[in-house]
Amino acid sequence: METNLLAHGRGILSSQPFSASLGTQVEALVRGHAELSLEVSYSLLQQHGFVHGGVLAYLADNALTFAGGSVLGDSLTSEFKVNYLRPVRDATSLLAIADVTDSGARQAVCRCDVYFLKERERTLCAAAQGTIRRIG
Repeated sequence: METNLLAHGRGILSSQPFSASLGTQVEALVRGHAELSLEVSYSLLQQHGFVHGGVLAYLADNALTFAGGSVLGDSLTSEFKVNYLRPVRDATSLLAIADVTDSGARQAVCRCDVYFLKERERTLCAAAQGTIRRIG
């Protein structure tokens, strides 16, 4: 079942034109847990050379929704909040790790930590929390 959930999640991600254009990958997806990664490229930087905050927010939002969707089924983000903890410069990739904190029949509250990877070292750069709602 878990392998099917991962394959299903990868299929969903590949059907999102925006995610596909960024090259986002589903690294892990099990009930209540999701991990998404994204390679850092020049096009994701802002004027000071840091990864744009919108990229971190996008990755957290998607990871939150994948985690929530793993317990609810087809879902959308109802709301989310992100705290930027440190700027990201000279990173090779980003990794968002999201977990369901609590869920009911129609919604799940999830949290997510976003890390940047630099020379195999992982550093926390953002933290997010959101509410994910089942569609239908």
